[in-house]
Amino acid sequence: MTSNISSDASSLLGVVLEGIVYGFSILMFIGTIWALTYKQRIQDVSRPIAVVAILLFILSTTHIVVNTIRVEDGLVTYRNTFPGGPAAFFADLTQQTFIINNILYVLQTLLADGVVIYRCYVVWQSVWIIVLPSILWCGVAVTGICAIYSFFQVTSNSGNPYANEIGQPEQLITAYFALTMATNLLSSGLLAYRIWMIEHSASTIRSKKDTMMPIVRVVIDSCVLYSVVLFIALICFVCSNNGELVIVDMLIPTISIAFYMILIRVAINRKHHVHSSIIGMASEMEQDNLQKRPMQFLQFHISQFTHDDSTAVHASRTGDEVLDSER
Repeated sequence: MTSNISSDASSLLGVVLEGIVYGFSILMFIGTIWALTYKQRIQDVSRPIAVVAILLFILSTTHIVVNTIRVEDGLVTYRNTFPGGPAAFFADLTQQTFIINNILYVLQTLLADGVVIYRCYVVWQSVWIIVLPSILWCGVAVTGICAIYSFFQVTSNSGNPYANEIGQPEQLITAYFALTMATNLLSSGLLAYRIWMIEHSASTIRSKKDTMMPIVRVVIDSCVLYSVVLFIALICFVCSNNGELVIVDMLIPTISIAFYMILIRVAINRKHHVHSSIIGMASEMEQDNLQKRPMQFLQFHISQFTHDDSTAVHASRTGDEVLDSER
């Protein structure tokens, strides 16, 4: 199948759509920081989650900046001087901005998938459960690095990026997309399944209405969002459609949004559990006080009843004496 959109047009469309999705990712980043820091002391803020959120934001911001520079170079700076014009410029795999963009994309993918694998380890508390996801993650790293290295070896510049990628780059990119999708689906599936198992087991013995099902739904939603975009990019690449360039540009902020969804839900759930724990501790302390001082309450009520009875007896005696005197 031939490309139905030129490489220069797809690059321009990609940076515009990436800017729109990036705007949503900024809002999600602000929401993540708010969920982590609102009414929290500095020492209570989850530093690992904050570091991951900041790194995702830095990578996506750097990518859109480099992508904007790349579009400006191709359409403005080197429009009349680059051999073959803008179409050949954007099809050139050895361009510095193209290499930097792909490095940022690989780093973003490795960071996001690494977070999900680590979460799997945390909820399963077993190294064996993350062996296969870790192997797939290493495969993503290897294919990503090798694909970027293969771009430097490309010598042809036909004006069609897919013609320039024929051979080793094409195989590596296909493997990279496939491994990334497999890693995300497997890791997110294991994470959601484990949380569901814990929730199902606890629901039979728990009297409170606290639930972790919102986290399961968010994990599944983010996994579906990420996987669908990856699948579209893979299909476009296999079909040699320049729409893949647009999807990959949108994929960077989409990765950030997908994982901000999880980070926000985890932060909110953590706050909820802390609040529930404080209330639970208060109620337990109140129950302990009632159990430790039953005799005090009993003595108080007995003395009160005794006082009332003595008062009543004294009143009846006084009344009898008054009646006798009247007689």
